[in-house]
Amino acid sequence: MNATTLSDADVDRIFRALADSTRRDIVRRTLVEEVSVSELAERYDMSFAAVRKHVNVLEEAGLVSDKRIGRQRRIRGNPDAIRTAQQLLASFEQIWRGRIDRLDALLAED
Repeated sequence: MNATTLSDADVDRIFRALADSTRRDIVRRTLVEEVSVSELAERYDMSFAAVRKHVNVLEEAGLVSDKRIGRQRRIRGNPDAIRTAQQLLASFEQIWRGRIDRLDALLAED
């Protein structure tokens, strides 16, 4: 996953997935260790099905992946996708800083 090759729909999926605090927490946990959906569900005050839905949103955005081991699905965070999100934010910051620099230059002319 590369920030320059993402479609607008891909970018929307990434930021929509990260907009939810539970999903951000799931990403944090799965970057540290691979866990099952059942293990994740034990950590939240919600049903297994609700946690599974959060994981599905993260998978669709490419932020986590799963691996089947028997009947269990192990969830793992995707550091490359996090780097992509960081690159996207950095590109927005460059735009913002460029605008501030132009404004500063304009004000300095007076």
